Formats: sequence, C-alpha cells, structure tokens
Amino acid sequence: MASANLRAELECSVCLNIYTDPVNLRCGHNFCRVCIDRVLDTQEGSGGYSCPQCREKFQDRPALQKNITLRNIVENFLSAQPDQEESGVFCTHCVDSPVPAVRSCLHCEVSLCDKHLRVHKKSPEHILCDPTLSMESRKCSVHKKILEYYCTEDDTCICVSCSMIGGHKGHEMESLDGASEKKKKTLRKVLQKLLTKREKMEERVQSLQEHRRKVEVKATGDSERVTVLFRDLRRHLEDLEKRILKEISRRAERISISIRDLEIKKEELSRKMRHIEELCNMTDPLTVLQESDTGDLCDTEDGDNEDRERYEELLHDGGGLDVAGISHTLHTLYDIITEVNVSFYIQGAADILLDVNTAHNNLHISDDRKTVSKSDRKQNRPETPERFQDYPQVLSSRSFSSGRHYWEVDVGGPENWRVGMCYPSIERREGEAVIGNNNKSWCLWRNGDKYKVRHDSKEIPLPTNISSNRVRIDLDYEAGRISFYDLCDPIRHLHTFTTTFTEPLYGGIGVGRGYIKMCGGGMRRGRRPEHLLGVIQ
Repeated sequence: MASANLRAELECSVCLNIYTDPVNLRCGHNFCRVCIDRVLDTQEGSGGYSCPQCREKFQDRPALQKNITLRNIVENFLSAQPDQEESGVFCTHCVDSPVPAVRSCLHCEVSLCDKHLRVHKKSPEHILCDPTLSMESRKCSVHKKILEYYCTEDDTCICVSCSMIGGHKGHEMESLDGASEKKKKTLRKVLQKLLTKREKMEERVQSLQEHRRKVEVKATGDSERVTVLFRDLRRHLEDLEKRILKEISRRAERISISIRDLEIKKEELSRKMRHIEELCNMTDPLTVLQESDTGDLCDTEDGDNEDRERYEELLHDGGGLDVAGISHTLHTLYDIITEVNVSFYIQGAADILLDVNTAHNNLHISDDRKTVSKSDRKQNRPETPERFQDYPQVLSSRSFSSGRHYWEVDVGGPENWRVGMCYPSIERREGEAVIGNNNKSWCLWRNGDKYKVRHDSKEIPLPTNISSNRVRIDLDYEAGRISFYDLCDPIRHLHTFTTTFTEPLYGGIGVGRGYIKMCGGGMRRGRRPEHLLGVIQ
C-alpha cells in the first residue's frame, strides 16, 4: 500500500507515468520535461502561459527548473521495484518466494522463471509465449485447444479442431504469424498515412500560427486606426449636438434681448410724452418756445424702420430649428452606420451590361454595351414587348433577386437623365413607363440644374447638387434598401429608399441628350470606414 501511494506521488499529471527527467514550474508543480514542453508549445501565441495543474498564469514562457531531488527519488523507487511490476506474472513453481516469470506455456497453463524454463519439456505441443495471466483467451472457447490458425474467411483465430471438424472446415487458413505479419503490413500502411496526415496537420498548425502572428500585428494597427476613427466620429457628433443646442437657446435669447431693447425704447418714449405734456400745459409762451430739445422730442421716426423689421423677423420666426430635417439627416446617418459590418472589404464582380432588347429606338448602345447616348436617328430595332416605346430608356441585362450589390454610372455628359432600379414588370409605353413615375421603379433624376429622387411619381428635391460626374446605386435586397451616393471626395450620401421588394430588380437608365456610361458593379460585402466619414463630414 505504501509503495502504491508513493508511486501515485511520482506520476506526471500530463502523461500519468513515472516522471522522466522531472522539472518544475515557479508554482511548484512537477512534470516530465518532454510533457511540459509539449504543453507550453501548444500555449504559444495564445497571449500567455499557464500551469496545466493549478492554472497559474505566466506572462512569458516560464523557465523549467530541473528537480534533482525528485529525479533521485524516482531512480531509487524504480531500482527497488522487481521486473514483475511490469507484467505482474510470477513463476508457478516458485512457491516459497515470488519470482518473475519470463515465459508462459499455453499447453501446461503455467508460467516459468529462467530456472524452471530450462527443465521444461521442449516437445512441439508445449507452446511458449510472453508471460500472461489470461491463458484462456489464447484457447478456443469451444474445443479448449490452443489457437494456432487464422481463418481468413471469418477473420477469427481458431484451433486445429475448428479447422478439421468445426465450423471453419474447408475455409482458407493461415498461420498466426503469417496473418499477423499481413495485418502488421496493413497497419504500417495505415500508420504511414496517419503520419503523413499528421505532418500536414502540423504544417497547417504552423502556417496558421504564423498567420495568426501576422494578423495580431496587423490587428494592433487596425485597432488604433478604428479607435481614432470612432473618437473623431464621437467628437464630430458631440460638436454638432453642442451647436444645435446652442442655436436653440440662442433663438430664445435673441427674442429676450429684443424685448429688453423695446422696453428701454418704450420707457424713453414715455419720458418724452411726459415732457411734451408738460410743455403743452405751460401758459408761458416764452418758456415753450425757448425749450431747446423740442427737435428731438418731435422726431418720432427715429429707428422705426429698423425696429419694425426686427419685430417682423422675430415674430415670423417659428422659434425652433428644422428638427424634422435634422432628424431625417441623423436617421440617414444611422441607416448608413448599421450597414457597416466587420468585413471591411468589397469583392468585385462582373460589370453590368445594357440590354439592347429593352433600349428605345432613339438610344444608341455601344458595342461593349456600357454606354448609352441619345440619337436623332432611329436605330430600326424590331418592336418587342420588352422595348421601351415612348421614352428613351434602357434596362440592364442582369437582375438582382438577393444579396447586397452596387453599380456606378458616369453622368457627366447630359443635363437631363434618370438612373435607378426597377422591376421587370414596369410598363414599356406611355407615362407609366418612365422610371420613377410608378411604384415599380426608384431613380435619381437630374433636370437642368435641379436634382431629385423619385418613386411612384412622388419626388424629393435634393438640397445640394452632385459635385462629381459619377454616382453609385447601392442595393440591399433583403433589407429593402436602394441608396444613392455622390462619388465625390469624400463620398456623400444622397438618399435611401426603403421598401419590401417583390420582384427581381434591374438597373435602369433614361437619357435626354448626351451620353451615360456604366462604370462597373460588384457584390458589396461591407462598407469601408471612409464612406462613413464622407457622410458625416
């Protein structure tokens, strides 16, 4: 019992075997050097190290201290243990004191030490094997004879009787040694495959560890840039909030100042009135005529126009800001922020091409199907149900029924154009066919020097003109959003339509004169932070 307790104290908690080259950590726990090195290797790159027994953490890889005392104790313990500790099999004939067995005889069902093995019978029926306590497992359960053959048809070990009179009669058989060697050969092939697979796994682990180190280095810089970005955003929003609140309080203050000024002027008028009344009540004409400031008293128009204008301005001032406009802008900003995800990249896709089969006969489509221009000469295309008949419009050949996409258009040529998206069921004749004039299309529209967005014949004027020659249309089909952007520097958000889409969507272009060019498109995986800065600034 004491030996068993001591052995338990000398077992490594990682491999559960007796310590080999024991070392300890600063926390005092001991391990085999190979075991703890393997554990620390797996923790490398995880941001720290820890003891596998008590979980104490170390910022740097801990130094391993050789435990000489424990090593000596292990060596003394092992030297004091007899070899039978490994097998637990003793000689059957040594009854006075236990002597470790070196072989077992399956025929006699005895285990033998070196001394008794020398005098044991050597006849063929005496089959010797390594020391074992489970001799029954090496005999046939039916005939109680030694298992000598391997039945390849039933994949089982059998005795002589099984091969001659038992259920395996006539089956193909092999010797145990031969069958064992064949199985070992198969296992070696499996082992080689597993070794190769493990090597590949190790290569992948090393590759990912190296990639993780690079990502961690890059993440540090990215974290700093994102932190600065959001700090600036918060500062801009806080400054905007202060300006709006200051303007709100300043308006009431202006009225208070005007009331105070009017009260002072009213008091001055009252003083003049009292003085004039005193003069009017005087009976001495000389005193009345010699009054020196009667000119000022009679000047009743002094400052009247200025006071009247200020009064009218303040009276017709609603007393508040355009909260609805501010709210709309901030909600637009919120919509843009919610579109930002953590995969800040855009994956390019095939350019969007124009569908000649939908083009009005006064529209010329370039050979690469990316540019459309208004022509005074008809193109003599056949009239089909898909073609726009009354208005110079054309649709894209590609449709979108899911996902997030964008496409860009060069609108620098004409002064009258429409770009947007529409359902394939849009009318192709008369007024209902114009993009934006029905509930099946959404567009950004320029007419002269005015810019508007339009849907279902309802239009919203844009407060500012487009400063660049290129616009972007963003589509988030599942979210039901179509957004328009001015691709100036920085990018500026113009408007977002929100609805629930019921059909696939096609790109649509209408042009009054000049030309419009498709500049490409793609599948949008995320919005870069610069886009968000462009909206806020």
